[in-house]
Amino acid sequence: MSQPRPGTRDRRAMLLEAVRDGSGGIAELAEEFGVSESTIRRDLASLAGAGHVVRTYGGALDTERSPREKDRENAAAKDAIAREAAALVRDGEVVLLDAGTTTGRLARHLAHREGLTVVTNGVTAIRELAGFAGIDLIVLGGRLRHPNEAILGETVLAQLRHISPDRVFLGADGVVSGRGLCCPSLEQSVVKHAMLHAGAEAYVLADHSKLDQAPFSYWAPLDRDYRLITDEPRIDVTYPQFAQSVIVAGVPETVGGAAHHGRRGN
Repeated sequence: MSQPRPGTRDRRAMLLEAVRDGSGGIAELAEEFGVSESTIRRDLASLAGAGHVVRTYGGALDTERSPREKDRENAAAKDAIAREAAALVRDGEVVLLDAGTTTGRLARHLAHREGLTVVTNGVTAIRELAGFAGIDLIVLGGRLRHPNEAILGETVLAQLRHISPDRVFLGADGVVSGRGLCCPSLEQSVVKHAMLHAGAEAYVLADHSKLDQAPFSYWAPLDRDYRLITDEPRIDVTYPQFAQSVIVAGVPETVGGAAHHGRRGN
């Protein structure tokens, strides 16, 4: 007796896992799931609309992983960037943290501070700060987006209009000079852009793997002064387009070179 076919929701969840495992062709996926190619196309369109995959000619590519998966990548670099960012924060400041794994690590480095107000739309940052009485934690309310655990929506945008933080720290799936921050959904790009303009000082936290990368189709323009905090020690050579607004984290001081720990660009 043959097994019943999974329902639409279950099939799409299984389809996403198949794409993440490397299967991406329409015909291949249709045969694997025992449905028509048109059904697979509809399922992939739904997953692409939710930001889970990017459609390609004849198939799809996985684009998003869970925060735990992302956090394991370049962990030492992310932690160095987070420490550098935390060193910028002064006692008594109001800080706005974007959702993301590096901003989550920044929250961890701020957790033991006293007298800080932290505003965030990131579940990772909330987890890191929730148990610390010395932090006045303000959670932006809205709809929780999976898989990156960002709180989004019109209510978040409305709340951002009522705050003026001293510093804003933004995460990035990719950052391209002249274009901005690459985002997995249009809704997230709008929230990031509003955050960028909410504070007195703006920072982008991006390890070397995010520089000049564009894995998604949505953008938050970097259309104000900001500082990029990264771990790329030769950024002035490798990515000269970023060199004038950079803070290099976790790089030992060098003799006769431009790069050293905490180097600030002009």
